[in-house]
Amino acid sequence: MKRTIIASLFLVIACKEEKKEIKTDVRPQQTEEKVVLNNESNEAEDAKKWLEKSIVDYFKADIGSEEKNREKITTKDYFDYKTDATNVDMDVDGSLTEKEFQDKWKSKFDTNKAGVGVGFLITAQDWDKIEVGSCDLKSSSKDEYIFNVVLTDNSFKAKYPSVIKVVKQNGSFLIADVLQDEPK
Repeated sequence: MKRTIIASLFLVIACKEEKKEIKTDVRPQQTEEKVVLNNESNEAEDAKKWLEKSIVDYFKADIGSEEKNREKITTKDYFDYKTDATNVDMDVDGSLTEKEFQDKWKSKFDTNKAGVGVGFLITAQDWDKIEVGSCDLKSSSKDEYIFNVVLTDNSFKAKYPSVIKVVKQNGSFLIADVLQDEPK
């Protein structure tokens, strides 16, 4: 009887020791994973705050400096792309036809969602006060964040949904693409 009790006691102690070893092996990996996820989540939150502030500031700024302000918050490629999209078939220097625009940019952007012939971020020519109605993280990867955004203008009872890609370059966030539906 004593031997059975002692054997059982050794078995219980051995199991507890084995469980401790398993826990210590797994724990550092879990901690590292949580730290990485928290950093990604903080970056995404920073990108979201930057995007919301940049949009509001862009629409508050003097209309005469619109192009200069857009250039500050976008990547060079996106700035050039959106400028071309806005000017398709217009009578301005450097204006492209629809086909020329498609051919020039189709390898880098979804030209069907360029917002051809309309402004940056919204399709309206006139607005009163543009606000960010919602800005939700859709997906993220290293230094790239995709947001579902709805801009609103309550005076005109207008909503402007879009998908905006924000990238982090040289320590700063920039808009790298805006998928806009064509006006109906």
